[in-house]
Amino acid sequence: MTIVIGFEGSANKIGIGIIRDGEVLSNPRRTYITPPGQGFLPSDTARHHRAVILTVLKEALEQAGLKPADIDCVAFTKGPGMGSPLVTVALVARTVAQLWGKPLLGVNHCIGHIEMGRLITQADNPTVLYVSGGNTQVIAYSERRYRIFGETIDIAVGNCLDRFARVIKISNDPSPGYNIEQMAKKGSQYVELPYTVKGMDVSFSGITSYIEEAAHKMISSGQCSAEDLCFSLQETVFSMLVEITERAMAHCGSGEVLIVGGVGCNLRLQEMMGVMCEERNAKLFATDERFCIDNGAMIAQAGWEMFRSGQVTELEDSWITQRYRTDEVEVTWRD
Repeated sequence: MTIVIGFEGSANKIGIGIIRDGEVLSNPRRTYITPPGQGFLPSDTARHHRAVILTVLKEALEQAGLKPADIDCVAFTKGPGMGSPLVTVALVARTVAQLWGKPLLGVNHCIGHIEMGRLITQADNPTVLYVSGGNTQVIAYSERRYRIFGETIDIAVGNCLDRFARVIKISNDPSPGYNIEQMAKKGSQYVELPYTVKGMDVSFSGITSYIEEAAHKMISSGQCSAEDLCFSLQETVFSMLVEITERAMAHCGSGEVLIVGGVGCNLRLQEMMGVMCEERNAKLFATDERFCIDNGAMIAQAGWEMFRSGQVTELEDSWITQRYRTDEVEVTWRD
């Protein structure tokens, strides 16, 4: 049996998870939450992670009922992500690996999401839509790489939603996206917003600029409510995502879609994707917030796959990088 502990802290979540041969033994997590109207800065986020990481590590081991001696490998997020939080988590992972005398593994954050999604849903060879605060990509596996078929050419879909939440002062607790989703359920009027799909790629900066500029005028003039704007924004950006996912499926001849990343637990996105899949006689796979949102177990799972295929990261190579594309990683654990 192979037991891997995974450290994740590339953005405002700090999570440590333990996986034993496909079984999640523990997966505690903490979130750095800022006041409404504010985002999270790298230095403040890193300070939050430093304050709680050892508590989370203790929780992970206790919940799994394991001692450090039981761990076979220590995996951590190498990138992509925010510099200061990544450094904080990598530092602890490196220290722990040396103290415990265990091999170290630097994991690509995006691949962590994909492997966790595959494990939980048992999807075989899906077209993957990876949507979060920092990433928006349509991915499919081919010849030992996760190939990017389409992506955002500017900001991520989650960043678009978060920035809108800041403009109209929606709470960041538990997350801006979740609160937009709840408000959208009460919206009834669709407001037309810029829709930008360029071939296989999408762009969210235009719709973000437009809605940031227009939101207060529209709400104060009574043209629409905040709930209507939440509803309209969701419908528009999710339609763009469904369109490029369907195009990638057609290209790959795929019969499965897997949605991963923090925005992936949005039930409206899952519903819209489900309609498209039904029309194509395809299957939709998605997970809930335990595994969609950044967590340690996903890094442990990707680390488990990598470790089993003979990969380890030497100490001198255990640096982090803010830019680390999904297709840069050789997928040695899939044929």
